[in-house]
Amino acid sequence: MSTIAHERFEAVIGLEVHAQLLTKSKAFAPVAAQYGEAPNTQVSPLCLGHPGTLPVVNENLIRYIIKMGLATNCDVAPKSIFARKNYFYPDLPKGYQISQFDTPICFGGFLDIELEEYDKRIGITRIHMEEDAGKSIHDQDPYNTLVDLNRAGTPLIEIVSEPDLRTPQEAYAYLTKIKQIVQYLEICDGNMEEGSLRCDANVSVRPRGREKFGTRTELKNMNSFRNVEKAIEFEIYRQIELIEEGGEVVQQTRLWDTSKNQTRVMRSKEEAHDYRYFPEPDLPPIIVSDELLVDIKEELPELADVRQKRFVTEYKMSEVDAVTLTESRYLADYFEEVAGFTKNPKSASNIVLSEVLRILNEQSMDIREFTITPERISELVTLKEEDKINSSAMQQVFNAMFGNEKPAEELAKEMNLIQVSDSGFLEPIVDEIIENNPDEVQRFKDGKKQLMGFFVGQAMKASKGKANPKLVTEMVTKKLQN
Repeated sequence: MSTIAHERFEAVIGLEVHAQLLTKSKAFAPVAAQYGEAPNTQVSPLCLGHPGTLPVVNENLIRYIIKMGLATNCDVAPKSIFARKNYFYPDLPKGYQISQFDTPICFGGFLDIELEEYDKRIGITRIHMEEDAGKSIHDQDPYNTLVDLNRAGTPLIEIVSEPDLRTPQEAYAYLTKIKQIVQYLEICDGNMEEGSLRCDANVSVRPRGREKFGTRTELKNMNSFRNVEKAIEFEIYRQIELIEEGGEVVQQTRLWDTSKNQTRVMRSKEEAHDYRYFPEPDLPPIIVSDELLVDIKEELPELADVRQKRFVTEYKMSEVDAVTLTESRYLADYFEEVAGFTKNPKSASNIVLSEVLRILNEQSMDIREFTITPERISELVTLKEEDKINSSAMQQVFNAMFGNEKPAEELAKEMNLIQVSDSGFLEPIVDEIIENNPDEVQRFKDGKKQLMGFFVGQAMKASKGKANPKLVTEMVTKKLQN
């Protein structure tokens, strides 16, 4: 695709994000909803579509979706109803999904995304509740499609954006923000690889300056944020090239082929009327009282955006550090615990941003799996602040703390890393260095103050790394001034 074509056209992108909720049981049946169990072991007559079974709403399904709605600035409907979404597929034994159609429980919200060059507000059309279908497995039997109904009835929320996104990068930033919010709220683990966060993208292109949308295609089968970005980019290029060559974009559903890095046709796109929505007769309307709304509002945590601003003002840290520390709710909690023990936010942020994050990245580990408690980390920070160990020793002790419950100071002593701050021990060392290096002494007196590093280095060498550099600096300065 030519650059000129890009200048002539713009993309219009809307995202539909499905988040699997962290409830203990399914949306409408008292059955466990955990990932990874043996096929067809987490089912009931209701999941299997047996006649005469009646659904009952999981209360946490209601509470979790309202939390998401409040966190994304949505209005919450005082009354909403469920609907049946009818279609046939082997992994949908009831022949319909319980969902919502014209009365979503949350609507009219927005969230703000940040990119390098600009910030942007993305509208949220609606957030509604629904149950998941089962899973068809095509690659385990050469002759048959297998069906696993463990996932059938799992509670989902669908977050539908306005068509406000214009680039794949904006879509990536929006998805990242959605994932961060659901994780902060602890309503979804945000794992795209396991399918607990899934995204479909509606993509169209139009000549710049035109208000009317072009014909859209829906993209599916994108199992990572990067694949969403790549699929949208490919589809934008494909549609523009098709139009420039005199063709016409057809409304259809397309799959992202990760092996070929391109989209391919799956089926013609369904419209809402194809699903023959009608009100679910077996479930009463959802009534959200003012008392329930107040109760849920009080449960909301401090979200990342607010926390970032507080970290900058309260802890006097840079915006970059604040964004890094609040990327995960649990990392931010960990930092604040360390800061609380040390009473020194600067030192706490330094060790979390350097040593703790280094280990998390090296071992692809979540902070919740990190085995050194904030209190033990604070003991290590205190050793450094009290000049009992230097920066190099702090890193050595930090590495030794894994799998070892001994206090940091005890480990430092065992490793012979405690700095000597005894002037009686250090004075003859400093005297000898000054006596043996008259040229460096004269140059220092003549104004070459950077030579202090030379004297400190010699003292560290003579003391086998035990000398307190701060005390050595003070002693050298005093002696050379005299």
